[in-house]
Amino acid sequence: MCREGSIAAAPVLDQHFIGGRSVNSHGREVMNIYNPANGKLIGRATLGDEVDTERAITAANSAFPTWSRTTLGERKFWLQRLAEALTERLSDLKAITIAEYGAPAAFTDYIVDQARDFFLLVQDLLRPETFETKHGHSTIQKLPIGVTGLMTPWNGSSWFVCEKVASALAAGCTVVVKPSELSPFQSKVLMECFEQAGLPSGVVNLVTGRGETVGSTITHSPNVRKISFTGSTRVGKIIYREATETMKRVTLELGGKSPTIILDDADMERAIAFALMVGLMNTGQSCTAGTRVLVAASRVEEAKLVIKAAVSKLKIGDPIKRDTVIQPMVSPAHYERVQDYIRKGIDEGAQVLVGGVGRPAGFEHGNYVKPTVFVGVTNDMTIAREEIFGPVLSVIVYRDDEDGIAIANDSDYGLQAYIFGEDVKRANRVANKLMVGRVTINGFVDDPNAPFGGFKLSGIGREFGLAGLESYLETRVILSR
Repeated sequence: MCREGSIAAAPVLDQHFIGGRSVNSHGREVMNIYNPANGKLIGRATLGDEVDTERAITAANSAFPTWSRTTLGERKFWLQRLAEALTERLSDLKAITIAEYGAPAAFTDYIVDQARDFFLLVQDLLRPETFETKHGHSTIQKLPIGVTGLMTPWNGSSWFVCEKVASALAAGCTVVVKPSELSPFQSKVLMECFEQAGLPSGVVNLVTGRGETVGSTITHSPNVRKISFTGSTRVGKIIYREATETMKRVTLELGGKSPTIILDDADMERAIAFALMVGLMNTGQSCTAGTRVLVAASRVEEAKLVIKAAVSKLKIGDPIKRDTVIQPMVSPAHYERVQDYIRKGIDEGAQVLVGGVGRPAGFEHGNYVKPTVFVGVTNDMTIAREEIFGPVLSVIVYRDDEDGIAIANDSDYGLQAYIFGEDVKRANRVANKLMVGRVTINGFVDDPNAPFGGFKLSGIGREFGLAGLESYLETRVILSR
């Protein structure tokens, strides 16, 4: 993929953020990081090991007694400092996000700007009643739980890191962050922001490394009292099992196989534009992607025509260009994974309406996948059951509203759902029967203060807003006459 000479000249990241400063890595494994759009080497990252992780946990544990006793005003001050430090580096963080995992420019703007905003939004939750209320003879106190381990994925690294860090710090916890090993240079910018903000030593620590080393050390440590993990359901199950050894509190935001229900009264042009937007956002590399498109039987032929025309107009290309919709997969391995799912869909009898196996014409280099839409899909097929994490959508036909609801709910997952139709009251009736954590109607609506999380294999607990902050708190009751 690259010449040896270019490897020798590539920048090397060999530090973690521990105890308030950047320190050299004890771990020695080196990972090459490539631009997924063109295969060029970005740099090399030295991954942390168990020793680095234990040092970070020790630093966080030492800082916890003092940080947990800070006043709400003091926490607001430091959260504001973090927001200001992020603001100064927004352009740098956006550039490396695009280069490191190929996120489209428009999507990058959204996730990086909101990463900064999390530190601002959480300040509004720092009110006395958040932490203490009275009920009869009881004083109910919410106390910071302790050192927290925060594990985040590559598909929007800064967004996930900052949301979790902001909530944990606001609650009075200290943190050890394990971002994905696929996003070390995004992590480097964040480490520099943490240092620039001047946080007290040990309050925030960050170690880049693999789950089986850094993540496992965090999970097994008796000094870590809570884990917040965003990632695959497979890894979430491992963390959940291992956390029981020390009875850690756990928040898991895992996979999804979200339905987009197009009601039979929908304007089909608008409905398909919406379905493609939510299904192909971040090129399907999103846990909330609406990858099951449910269409009423009376409208399915019309939907096929609209889909073919709309997909043909989607811009595939360089993620730095603002009109790009389809960017590359994060790695060659992930490209192959998505190709395997496309082949499996064909083998199981689904018909390719548009797209298919291989790279798009003109994109022989890079990890590009053809935006692919299957029709003739039944809800028991692999492509309708498993999270593909790529630009692959399945059109599933339903008879009436109750049948559509049943198909939507017939999933191992329950993270998100989307509904599009002219009758908003009817859409709300459908929404009230869906077993998912969040439903949006007739548009991509976001509220970073509303609880976020899923049912079933999509996870445990909620993040964002007050619910997210409270997940880092334990309850104590003092009774007196």
